[in-house]
This record gives sequence, structure tokens and C-alpha cells, in this order.
Amino acid sequence: MLLPRHMVSGHPGWPGSFCSLHATRPRRALQHGPAVLAARMTGSRVGRIWGLVAAQAGRRGDRVSAADACTAAVAAVSVTGGWLTAASDGQAGHLMRVTDAVGEQLAELQLTLGEGPSLDASASGGPVLASELGTAEAGRRWPAFAPAARQAGAGAIFVFPLRIGAIGVGVLGLYRAWPGPLSTLQLGDALVFADTATLLLLDGQEYTPGNPSARTGPGGQPADLALHRAEIDQATGMLTEQLGTGIASAFMRLRAYAFVNDLRLNDVARDIVARRLRLYPDPSQDGGA
Repeated sequence: MLLPRHMVSGHPGWPGSFCSLHATRPRRALQHGPAVLAARMTGSRVGRIWGLVAAQAGRRGDRVSAADACTAAVAAVSVTGGWLTAASDGQAGHLMRVTDAVGEQLAELQLTLGEGPSLDASASGGPVLASELGTAEAGRRWPAFAPAARQAGAGAIFVFPLRIGAIGVGVLGLYRAWPGPLSTLQLGDALVFADTATLLLLDGQEYTPGNPSARTGPGGQPADLALHRAEIDQATGMLTEQLGTGIASAFMRLRAYAFVNDLRLNDVARDIVARRLRLYPDPSQDGGA
């Protein structure tokens, strides 16, 4: 099921919306008294999920990070894979964690195509739950991304914004190789994993890749993902000089070249940085340097 925007954006009164999810549970739980409510709503679920995230960090032998929340969520929510992107509202974002090659491809496809559930979740501030990418509704909403995601190996995608109040810091994306919705329990767990990742991401922003005491970047970002994003940023900067345009327009040309030529965005950026590829103001002249 692909939820309409008014439902995933948290409008009260819509069954299944983000707000009604939190509004209806306390009324049911209060029938059993405040002690049971506290145990079920706080101690049980939140404590269990923080324990899973901490255990994942322990397997890495490093401090707990937002990346651990992404990895732990994949197993706990029973999905195939996932990704975590850190971004301020309206920005392309930095890929902080991918759990497999398909997850990385899904995150990159959205960056290249400029559409997809991650962008919608970031813009709306609510979760986007696309339980079947092969539906006509998914095709209308994401005409380029939906078929590309299915070809990459995704049957369903569930994206949760990382947000505290008005502050948006990224998204947590989960996918399944087969279509089908999350259960109520799985959805609740995914929301808590997203909250956990948000707190850890904000806590990790003071840590930088150059910090000799850390083996990873902010929020647990692996060095290879940091390098990929750095290449994209560097290539975009070079294009502003080659094309005589601003950052936003240069990035759009970079994405367009990758899409038209069926290339990965990282590969195009790497070729531009290495001066194996040069883009010109007239796209018909694009080619090697």
C-alpha cells in the first residue's frame, strides 16, 4: 500500500497516519493502568531497540552511532536492506550507511533522478510507505524511480524522516525484495529506530572524519561513503567553472548526464574529478577531456 501524502504527513484523524499511530495507542493502554503503559510504551520497546543498536556497535567494536541503528533495523524489522542519509532540509544529503549493494543503488537512484520516497519523506516530515512498487499509483508518483527500483531488486520501500520538531537531519530507508506492508509491530519498531538514529546522528555531528580517535565519520559514516560524497561535491564544484553556472544547476547537469547515459552518479563524478570527462554548456559537446 502506498499511503497518500495527507496520510504519511501526519494529519490527525486519518487512520494509519503518523499522528494517529501515536494518538490511539495511549487510549488503549490506559485501560491497563499507567504502570503497564510505561513498561510497554517506554521500557519494553525503546529499551529493546536501544539494546539492539548497542549490540550492533559492539560487534563493530566502536562507539554507538546512527549507522548502527540502520543496520540493526534491517534485522529487527525483517526487511532485506536499508540505507541512512544525513541531510538538512532541501539538501541532497550524505549517505551514511548502506547495508547492501541494492540499498546503495536505491539511495543513489533517488539522488540521480531527483525523485523517490526519501525526498518525499524529507519534504513531508512523515513516513512514506510504498508496500508495492509495481502499482500504477507508485508509477504515477515516481515515474522514473519506481521502475528503476524494481529493476534494482526492490519490491517495497519504507522511508522514515529523521526529525526532531522542525529540525530535519536525514532519512532512514528500508526495502524488501518482495512486495507487502509492514506489520503494526514492525512499523512501530521502525519508527523507534528512526528516532534513535536521529538522536545518534545529532550527537555524532561534532565528530569529523579527521578525528584520529574515530575510525568513522559523523554518525558512523564509513570512509568509503564519505569519499563518494566528496567526489560528487568536488565534481559539482568543477562543473560550476566548466559550465559557468551555480551549484544547483551544476548538480542537475551531473545528475542528467548520469541518467541519460545510464551511469552511476559516483562513476560520473569520479571521471570528472580525474579529468577523464568534461561537460560543456552545450550538452551535445559533452565528452572526454
